[in-house]
Amino acid sequence: MQLHRAFLLVLTLLSACAAGGSTPIGPDGPTVSEVNGSGALLIARFAATEQDMEVSAPAYVRALAFDPDNAELRQQAFLANLLANAPETVMLAGRLPQNPAAILVQANDAARRGDWVQAEARFAALPRQGLFDILRPMLVAWVRTGAGHPDEGIEILRPLAENSKFRPLYALHALMIADVAGQKPDGSVLLRLTQTEPGGSNLQVARELATWMAAEGRPADAELVLRRMTEQNEEMPLALRALTAATLKNGRKQVTSATDGLAEVYLAGAGALRGQDANEFAKVMLHLALDIRPDMTPARLLGTEIAVLTKHPEAGLQLLAPVRADDPLFDVVRFRRALLLDSTGKTDEALAMMAQLASEHADRPEPLVRMGSMLRTKRRFPDAVAAYDRAVALIAAPGRNNWPLYYERGIALERAHDWPRAEQDFLRALDLAPDQPFVMNYLAYSWADMGRNLPRARAMLERAATQRPTDGAIIDSLGWVILRQGDVNGAVAKLERAIELDAADPTINSHLGDAYWAAGRKLEAQFQWRRALALNPEPDDVGKLEAKLRDGLTIPVTRTP
Repeated sequence: MQLHRAFLLVLTLLSACAAGGSTPIGPDGPTVSEVNGSGALLIARFAATEQDMEVSAPAYVRALAFDPDNAELRQQAFLANLLANAPETVMLAGRLPQNPAAILVQANDAARRGDWVQAEARFAALPRQGLFDILRPMLVAWVRTGAGHPDEGIEILRPLAENSKFRPLYALHALMIADVAGQKPDGSVLLRLTQTEPGGSNLQVARELATWMAAEGRPADAELVLRRMTEQNEEMPLALRALTAATLKNGRKQVTSATDGLAEVYLAGAGALRGQDANEFAKVMLHLALDIRPDMTPARLLGTEIAVLTKHPEAGLQLLAPVRADDPLFDVVRFRRALLLDSTGKTDEALAMMAQLASEHADRPEPLVRMGSMLRTKRRFPDAVAAYDRAVALIAAPGRNNWPLYYERGIALERAHDWPRAEQDFLRALDLAPDQPFVMNYLAYSWADMGRNLPRARAMLERAATQRPTDGAIIDSLGWVILRQGDVNGAVAKLERAIELDAADPTINSHLGDAYWAAGRKLEAQFQWRRALALNPEPDDVGKLEAKLRDGLTIPVTRTP
């Protein structure tokens, strides 16, 4: 968003501040320095809600100039400037001596200037609790390395790599420090830990292990490590060839300096925070990483995950924009960019990008699966089926992890009015993942809608409801089957429970109306049908609801034992 747009959107609010001495707003909007403190604060806050930190940051600085002793305003100004990568960030950090993010910013600044003594002093000032206690040894170890004492850094990490709960992480950083120092690193400890500890095969660990194995003359083992890592992630198989080439042929290292190592620590911290749903501080950690290492693509990819979670896909696209075509993760970036474009409504552009990836990676189903999902969301069901068909054809021996593909193709087939093939896909998905609640729900509900296999459908839904007792859609389906079996009172009870769980679902409201009508509670039934109409039902259901309101429930309940 351009600066003048933010001003125009808060124009009516700013008019109240004009008496305080702010310059009147011109047709293109004023500069930040032309408004008073109240006006600047309104602009700063509005722009922050829009995730437009380039507008928010200078506006907060302007507002702070009018109220320099406001502690809350100092915090807000600091965070906005940090996220905007503004030059005022370090100055603002100095005014927040107890703020962990501000301490990290000052340490980062010192490390970038080569002032390792000051950097270590700042890291030592971090709180002695939680994540900071986990990260501090690695940060200090890298600071000692930067100061020319890598042996001290390794000694800090050695006992933690042997006894700590986070052994693989400490072993990884000890290995990287040895490599940066020109020592011959011993990756055997990390290798053993990744084989015994859960979660040990993430991207950074796998790349460092593969680099060590390649240097040891074990290229086949290096390639195997990378292949196993990529199999654990939807997009990463697209990068396998490039990662293998970068590791085995080009000898490309992830970390070549102490500041690179600090960036790796920040990335690990951001990943941990993202897992705990602490997305705002995770963004801070990623900004710290990218501040000293702008080419750190894994940090940018993690940032896009947070952008999606916080519903700001445009911010994710901005994060990915600087990634170069020669980056080993570039195809993963393209895949992620297509997902973000689709979420911003640019589905045609996203589909074209996925089609290009599918062409370049003709042996991989992932781009085709995502194309199918995009097309299905846009209700282009026959096209979605075609994309899913191409993806299925690439899977020689489907395993448990492939159940979502058959489930999603089944949905597209059902919506394309090809029930025989859809039913086969749902059953195939259950073969691969028995008792998968979403598959059981869709299949059993479809059977109930057709009045078929009602006892089997009910048994499926009772198992699904046991797994997900607070899932309104599953409880609704169970109530619908019970109604089709003729147990009106039992259906009413289940459907009222489904409404408690998901009151805004038009299908559940419609079904409860049907149950009320069958129970002779016609006014309540009409209320539920009207409510369902007001909740934006599927286009195919609008006419059915209008007919119910006009004629009542004309289709008799199927009374099957």
